[in-house]
Amino acid sequence: MAGRNGRTVRDLRRGNRTAVLQRLYFDGPLSRFELGPATGLSSGSVSNVVAELISDGLVEEAGSVDSDGGRPRILLRVAPGSGHMIGVDVGETRVRIGLFDLTLTELARAERPLAQARYEVDGIVGHVRDGIAEVLAGAGIGPERLLGVGIGVPGIVEHTPRTGAVVHGQTIGWDAVPLEKLLRDGSQLPDDVPYFIDNGARTLGQAEMWFGGGRGARSAIVVLFGSGVGACLVAPEVEHGRAVEWGHLTVRVRGRRCRCGALGCLEAYAGAESLLDRWREEGGSVPEGADEETALAAMLAGAYPPEGEAADPRALAVLEETAEYVGAGLSDLINLFMPERILIGGWAGLQLGARFLPAVRRHAAAYALRRPAQKVTVDLGRLGPDAVTVGAAILPLADFFARGGRRAESVPDGESSARGASLAERVAP
Repeated sequence: MAGRNGRTVRDLRRGNRTAVLQRLYFDGPLSRFELGPATGLSSGSVSNVVAELISDGLVEEAGSVDSDGGRPRILLRVAPGSGHMIGVDVGETRVRIGLFDLTLTELARAERPLAQARYEVDGIVGHVRDGIAEVLAGAGIGPERLLGVGIGVPGIVEHTPRTGAVVHGQTIGWDAVPLEKLLRDGSQLPDDVPYFIDNGARTLGQAEMWFGGGRGARSAIVVLFGSGVGACLVAPEVEHGRAVEWGHLTVRVRGRRCRCGALGCLEAYAGAESLLDRWREEGGSVPEGADEETALAAMLAGAYPPEGEAADPRALAVLEETAEYVGAGLSDLINLFMPERILIGGWAGLQLGARFLPAVRRHAAAYALRRPAQKVTVDLGRLGPDAVTVGAAILPLADFFARGGRRAESVPDGESSARGASLAERVAP
């Protein structure tokens, strides 16, 4: 029966379960007494929900604490082994697959380096399938225990009723690739294990907002620097967790040709691929046969040598120019969205690191309006090179929480999934 606001008793029960799971997950261990004010539920509701979650194996006791003159209070936490997720990062240099328990502790990992023809669709699909099988076998986890598989990809992701997630990756040559359908065809996973496919910058943003440098911020932008450039925007005024194609803002009219085909994109100056191209054009020496990560490390070593050694002036000049382009690009984000924080991640962003950051901050402040520039902080992300993989694993975890801790196949008839909603709307730390 639905109430005046359209919510049924089942909806309320699911919402109560979600509230308790969220607070135990982000703030636990907590006692039943503490869960009341933390969730806004009555003591009776808390007791009923906790009893259900313990019965379902989702919550377990985690010791006790003394109370004021009464019996010790039992602490509760989310049971780590009660669910498992897989996170996949389809990156520029490799495909990384991780298996996690419910508390996002990594249990197994597989990596597949990408060759020169790195984004050939069948090859990527094969890497993802083989990696999933490898991590499950390595951890001794049956596929039926999965809550889902989350995948971060380059490009724009659309969801269609017939084929599921479709990827439009203009810079990698993917034109409406039905990735979810391709993964399901011939998959060894049960049909009811859901796939959650999203832009890699957005999964990076979700990871940083849940567990990294964005936690506690109302508005933040997490930028991803790899071969290309992307960003994830989290702000009250827009759809939470929106991936934005920041790398394809025009920063120079009739400028360098970008991978997308346009002229003057930020990515044509700030992405690792273009940065290395510009170094070569200036006479820089890239190690023979080196991949992008190794080549960028060599460039940075030349620009910032050990004390007492001479810097490579060509590498240093390219990096200084890149810092100005990045700062100017960040100023556009600052002026448009006025975020509290900007976090820089991705493998190239982390390599550029702390030595690069002061110049970026200086240029961002110079190009942005004073007031929003004074209110924003620009820092490195805190979760390291695995952030996209962790963020991808968050996708099925957030859906699981939105269901009140029920797997997709066990949701009663009439109870719909919240898969289409944004993560920050469904589950907020």
